[in-house]
Amino acid sequence: MRLVRFAKNAVRNNKSLLIFIGLMLVFRSALADWMYVPSGSMNPTIVEGDRVLVDKEIYGLRIPFTTVRLTRGEDPKRGDIVIFPSPKDGTTLIKRVIGLPGETVEMRGEQLFIDGQAVSYAPAESAADADLPSATRAEPHRYATERLGERPHAVMLLPARPAMRSFGPVHVPADRYLVLGDSRDNSEDSRYIGFVPRDSIVGRAFEVAYSLDAEHWYRPRGDRLFTPLE
Repeated sequence: MRLVRFAKNAVRNNKSLLIFIGLMLVFRSALADWMYVPSGSMNPTIVEGDRVLVDKEIYGLRIPFTTVRLTRGEDPKRGDIVIFPSPKDGTTLIKRVIGLPGETVEMRGEQLFIDGQAVSYAPAESAADADLPSATRAEPHRYATERLGERPHAVMLLPARPAMRSFGPVHVPADRYLVLGDSRDNSEDSRYIGFVPRDSIVGRAFEVAYSLDAEHWYRPRGDRLFTPLE
């Protein structure tokens, strides 16, 4: 009885706090969230230690704490950076949408082709190079600007690493998407896990809220504060 009275008093005395926590959990589950990125599969767009903001409502509003959608929302667009659980083990992944339903995608020696049309590339440098882990910077690497329609973004190549640099052509089924990491030689993406069902896409990452550098005592990276994701 004493424990029950204690619990009742705790709820009564902290009602406002409990309501706030409940609303925050609902907000994070259904509308927007933030995600810590521990891996380098999206270098140089996203680097290890970034905390990215995720719009969970854009592809359809869900009932909080469930995967049931109340609305259809927008369809993912080519170039969107999306969040979804890995079909292999449920681990949360973050990748870029490359192939849309109904399209044919091929890669030849890192060169993408969509419906037989070569994607445009140009040599590039990346301002994020200094933020990469020292082990990655020490590897041979180079950058290119990949233009998916009107949405250019940087990709990183690690030529010394074993990777699947050619595949397809493959046809993207209905309600499925082909996704790749921007670090093309360091990403477990559709080349290895297959197409991503639309219903499993949780949301779209749109901004780096802040970033912590694990190699320097988790020092904040001021140059990445509130950086939009391209």
